[in-house]
Amino acid sequence: MLWIRGKHIATTKHPNNHINLSITTKPPMAAIISPSAILSTATTSTTASAPPKPPHLIIPPPTKPYQPHLAATLTATAAAAAIILATTTPPSLASPTSTYNLYYGTAASAANYGGYGGNSSKKDAAEYVYDVPDGWKEKLVSKVEKGTNGTDSEFYNPKKRSEREYLTFLAGFRQLAPREVVLGNLALSDVDLQDLIASADKVSSEERKDDNGQVYYEYEVDGVASHSLISVTCAKNKLYAHFVNAPVSEWNRDQDMLRHLHESFRTVG
Repeated sequence: MLWIRGKHIATTKHPNNHINLSITTKPPMAAIISPSAILSTATTSTTASAPPKPPHLIIPPPTKPYQPHLAATLTATAAAAAIILATTTPPSLASPTSTYNLYYGTAASAANYGGYGGNSSKKDAAEYVYDVPDGWKEKLVSKVEKGTNGTDSEFYNPKKRSEREYLTFLAGFRQLAPREVVLGNLALSDVDLQDLIASADKVSSEERKDDNGQVYYEYEVDGVASHSLISVTCAKNKLYAHFVNAPVSEWNRDQDMLRHLHESFRTVG
């Protein structure tokens, strides 16, 4: 095989010593390696070696948690609060946890009355007791008052002096007369009680007994301008009458407290 000026010459020898020549033209190197082939190869290589782009992710915005309609909720709450406030009874000016002081009364006669302040040891000589609201003031009873209408003790509300409680007694009574007679006799020595009974819309009475069997008459006089609770009993040959009086406005406001004062009265000793 021979190469002559870019041509390929192949020789074949036959048995009879003849030689055949075969000439083949070799394509030039430029034709073998073409620019288009190089570019195509480079392009293919570049495309194959470039890393794939990550997929484009679309992240949706976070959804808002469900919320109730705040305006409607607040409106409903305000309406409920308004209903509660409108239906709530205003508190009494008298404290629901009122404290009381126990008063000891001696029922001393005018002749033995020791002047203002009474006996030094009322508890030992007491014949009756009743509760007095904390803050009420004691009215000092004179010998004249004690001798004329039998007033033995009296307390009043300093904010409204006509709201008061007091006790009177009369000696010489062994037992109670009928209820209607007793109230009339009390009014004979008490002008205010007379006026109250005369203008009263209603006067009620009942009888009760304490744990020792002692009888008490209970009166309630519902007047136009004032209200009165009266408790009457007999002990130690005396008639005791305990009064709780208040104007209608104070009665409506302090009724529970005033009834407590009325029920606290009892004789002792």
